[in-house]
Amino acid sequence: MYMKCFFAIFVETNKLQYPNIMKRIFFLFLSLLAFSLLSLSAQQATLQEESMSLNTSTGTIYGKLTLPDGMKSPSVVALLIAGSGPTDMDGNTAVGNMNNNSLKYLAEGLAKNGIPVLRFDKRGVASSASADLQESELRFEHYIADVEGWIELLMADKRFKGVVIVGHSEGALIGLEACRKNTKAKGYVSLAGAGRPAYEIIEAQVAAQMTPEAVQKQVADINASLKEGREVADVPVYLQALFRPSVQPYLISWYRYDPQKLIASLKVPMLVVQGRTDIQVSVQDAELLKQAAPRAELLLI
Repeated sequence: MYMKCFFAIFVETNKLQYPNIMKRIFFLFLSLLAFSLLSLSAQQATLQEESMSLNTSTGTIYGKLTLPDGMKSPSVVALLIAGSGPTDMDGNTAVGNMNNNSLKYLAEGLAKNGIPVLRFDKRGVASSASADLQESELRFEHYIADVEGWIELLMADKRFKGVVIVGHSEGALIGLEACRKNTKAKGYVSLAGAGRPAYEIIEAQVAAQMTPEAVQKQVADINASLKEGREVADVPVYLQALFRPSVQPYLISWYRYDPQKLIASLKVPMLVVQGRTDIQVSVQDAELLKQAAPRAELLLI
């Protein structure tokens, strides 16, 4: 679940009135090529951007709030969560120098259609690098707590009356749990979110690479231990990148979260968005989420 060809969601503020918040949302999806043809200078002329920061016990996390011109308060605000790896608030990653500004375009697209958006650099990434933890100390719950912190910060702002969580890739799972735990979250959107626990996806991806069956079994055996909360000391050299000792505590914490169980427990309006040609997350994942939460809207691109 790394970088994907992305798109933007456009939502009208006057249609974001819960309890029918998602039923009234309309979405317009454009390719990144189309975005490259837009005049960004003209777009930014109608937007305002504010810097925001979230203080945590391990450092400060920084974000940007994009506001529509002439926004009517109080308004519903979208909280955008980036995907896995060192992905910054704009959707770019230092790995392979892959810059596409997908999340930046998404935020601007929403704001152009009247919806304020907060996006942020995850702990340890870009402007939030100082909030990083040692790999052996990092847990999935740190990311969840960060999102909960942003929700509280936004709801303390009188300009906003509700938060809709919009998570991409791994951010969809982070947002799921944060939304489940926080009653101030009034809606949830999954963008290319997995419909299976992380260990199932890892095993499927290993198998898809035509890995020898013996190695696939080793991966499954290691995962079986991690699912039980037991670290594995004897990891083959060729699997160290995936199961090195310092990352195993994070994997154990990550494996606890089953997206189907989480989305089934949500009471808020939900939307599941998935690309038909995504090479990392499949349409099946989106369908699994839909099956788990029949009330959710499903949109395949």
